[in-house]
Amino acid sequence: MSEMGHFKFSNKVVVIPLLAMIIIWLVYWVELALGVNFNEMGVMPRTVSGIKGVLLSPFIHGSLEHLYNNTIPLGILLMALWYFYRDVAWKVVLYGILISGFLTWVIGRTSYHIGASGLIYVLASFIFFKGVFSSYYRLIALSLIVVFIYGSLLWYIFPVEEGISWEGHLAGFLAGLFLARFIKASIPKPKKYDWEKDDFKEEDDLFLRHFDEEGNFRELTTDDEMNENDELRVNYIYKSTNQNNDKE
Repeated sequence: MSEMGHFKFSNKVVVIPLLAMIIIWLVYWVELALGVNFNEMGVMPRTVSGIKGVLLSPFIHGSLEHLYNNTIPLGILLMALWYFYRDVAWKVVLYGILISGFLTWVIGRTSYHIGASGLIYVLASFIFFKGVFSSYYRLIALSLIVVFIYGSLLWYIFPVEEGISWEGHLAGFLAGLFLARFIKASIPKPKKYDWEKDDFKEEDDLFLRHFDEEGNFRELTTDDEMNENDELRVNYIYKSTNQNNDKE
């Protein structure tokens, strides 16, 4: 697939991130409207009842600040995922939620782990490492942008602040790395010039004929300039003129 065909904007690039942000805000609004608390539906590590949080925890937030801090990164990273990796985007999101949620259930402290930050770490990690693994210049540039904007997230995979689920962040980071390594995404093939192709011969290139094997300029002989494989084409363009213009 060509670069233009691969990196093509579609409505999903905007609609899916927008829906994700609406859903997490809607869930929080329901909590406020009904006066309920969904925290107990989060991940409670190493308990049978707490395993349901693997699927539900990304939609639950403990405060307005918590919700706000997750909304913008989630929207931006989902847009980047659907624009650059649309053929595997759903796999990354679904597998990312399952893997990061299960890892949190295994390694987490005895507390309810909630929030979309685990998915955010999945997305940031996947986009960064997939760009590095691809060796494709546009995806590498995207990786550098992710590092520039969200590089500070790396600190929060360690227990640096009380009340933050660093286990969920670490699980998301590892899940994103795993998915970047093993999910095969469609990467556009860079354009190859004639001199980059395996069957390229220097003697077939009219420009390179002006240089010897050591790179020194040399004058071409008549035989070099016109050999049996060269074709001389002269195009004539005739323009007809009507000297006897009709007059009314």
